[in-house]
Amino acid sequence: MIQARWIPWRACPALMLSLLIVSTGCQLAEVDPPDYSRPLPPGAVALRRITDLNRMPDLAPAARQLSAPGFLEALGRSIQWYQVPSTQSLFPVAGISHAHAYASAYALEQIGQAGSAHALPQLRQDFDVYESVGWDGGGGVLFTGYYSPVFKASRTQAPGYEYPLYQRPMDLVTNPLSGEVHGRQTALGVSPYPTRAQIETSQMLAGTELVYLPSRFDAYLIHVNGSAKLEMTDGSVMYVGYSGNNGHEYTSIGRALVADGKISADRLSLPTLRAYFASHPDELDSYIRRNDRFVFFREYSGDTWPAGSLGFKVTPGRSLATDKAIFPRACVVLVTTDKAPAGGWALAHSQLMLDQDTGGAIRAPGRGDIYFGIGPTAEASAGRQAAEGRLYYLLLKRDRVQTWYDRMMAGQ
Repeated sequence: MIQARWIPWRACPALMLSLLIVSTGCQLAEVDPPDYSRPLPPGAVALRRITDLNRMPDLAPAARQLSAPGFLEALGRSIQWYQVPSTQSLFPVAGISHAHAYASAYALEQIGQAGSAHALPQLRQDFDVYESVGWDGGGGVLFTGYYSPVFKASRTQAPGYEYPLYQRPMDLVTNPLSGEVHGRQTALGVSPYPTRAQIETSQMLAGTELVYLPSRFDAYLIHVNGSAKLEMTDGSVMYVGYSGNNGHEYTSIGRALVADGKISADRLSLPTLRAYFASHPDELDSYIRRNDRFVFFREYSGDTWPAGSLGFKVTPGRSLATDKAIFPRACVVLVTTDKAPAGGWALAHSQLMLDQDTGGAIRAPGRGDIYFGIGPTAEASAGRQAAEGRLYYLLLKRDRVQTWYDRMMAGQ
């Protein structure tokens, strides 16, 4: 089983973390570790409808959780998202239309609100189960965890607060719906945006600083996390989140240290990284600049933070991050894992969630990232979450979509 120990927030749409340190150190002895980040083959689809009953998950846990207040609250946010007309342009994905996904979410909300007594038979009657093809076509998905960190910060540069986060630059050109980065607007047209190293060495963003952090490493962690709660030196609290990136691929500095023989894979963790760079401060810049991706930030209000890639709050234990290029957004999913974090807040073996976020390193059918919450306790739980499992999407049977869609439209 994978021994990745601290997997934080993604540096991608709002509150999105890439893996800072995904270790592929395995206890599989002589066998090569699974390549969970393997992309889909050209022309392949990430979801397949289950027709073999031997592959069907037990839906009883899902039926029980449909009525859970935290789940229904999170599901309500997905439904509100589907109601925005512009979301239709983000479908179809994996053969799933906007109407299919929207009606499925609505039906599950109605079933959940009605109570659990008849939920299981109605799930079996009205719903198909789709599974992720996983990293190798066999359905295996690595589920890691992410969280929202808390740091000290200053609104102005001051002794002890020297390391800035930057606001989104005016010359960054992105797709207004998907957030895909097109590049940098210049007098001659749009060109690739500079890399992290080019941005930092040129000081091209001077004057657009949002806040200052006490350590270079902490500022970088917020880039990886894509979001943070900041306790300001003036006694106030600021919530910062993702406002874009420079369009370059994410590179893990943890993996780089392992590849260079500086840290062994089985010792890879956030405390280990902190200790290493505390002992080797002269190496920090060079490793950070191996990650070409650079993230820009803006201030969020407390009632909309932490926001995921769909633009609304993510929910601990209920929001999942996946690759939005291959999976349909905002759908209800069932996550089953071989194990959950030991101690503290832990996941059920079968957890009903919603596909509400994405991330820089969550770019394949074999990856999923579970949101654990805010602060040190969430960090500890997220750090223990690293287990293979299965990812299932609950979607209406094709012949039931119109019935539920009409019912939904009549109720609005």
